[in-house]
Amino acid sequence: MGAINQPVGQIRLTNVSVVKYKKGGKRFEIACYKNKVTEWRNKIETDLDEVLQIHNVFSNVSKGHVASRQDLKNAFGTDDVDAIILEILQKGDFQVGEKERSHQMSATFRDIVSHVTVMCVDPNTRRPYPASIIEKAISDCGFSVSSKSAKSQALEAIRKLQEKGEIPIVRARMRIRVVVDIKQGKLLREKIRSLADQVEEENMDDEYECVALVLPGNYKTLDELIRNETKGRGMVQLLDMNESRG
Repeated sequence: MGAINQPVGQIRLTNVSVVKYKKGGKRFEIACYKNKVTEWRNKIETDLDEVLQIHNVFSNVSKGHVASRQDLKNAFGTDDVDAIILEILQKGDFQVGEKERSHQMSATFRDIVSHVTVMCVDPNTRRPYPASIIEKAISDCGFSVSSKSAKSQALEAIRKLQEKGEIPIVRARMRIRVVVDIKQGKLLREKIRSLADQVEEENMDDEYECVALVLPGNYKTLDELIRNETKGRGMVQLLDMNESRG
């Protein structure tokens, strides 16, 4: 069966973003919806049907020329269209217009501000800042939006805010509950208290129970301590990600 070159050429592609990829001396292209390629690469979008305008590999999208199976096999060692599309989507080049880039950057910036607002508090009041103050502080400290995920950029923004001192800001503490049997509670009590930033409740009746606020960096350490020392019989329960919502 020869190359399929017909009706596709008649399809009018709107709002298209073409991802181009050169392999085995040939050029291959896929037709995607705008904004979706970046979301796919950042694992925001996971449904391939939401990314692709047409589920096919082209030699030229604008002319509607579908790549021949032989060309696919020669270049990729397979004619499995799905596998080839995934490789092109991950490794190919695509052009983003200025308007689209600006839209993406604005949306990502709003996401970053939202993450920082949830993850941090004013150390003086232990309450979160309004989003408008976080937005201004991030802008004023010279933070530049990149193509990384919004959450990882939020962590970078927090570090920059702390370095520049635009506003006093710290990571919100997590409210946790630790439960171990009474014997181990007596042995581990001081270690647990040393990892906690603030102990809210402590009970040593039938078992040892402690409700405390911990810094995000100490949560994993505490969880591993309890799991290892109690052979999995103790428990660290996360009650709230953010102290100010407790």
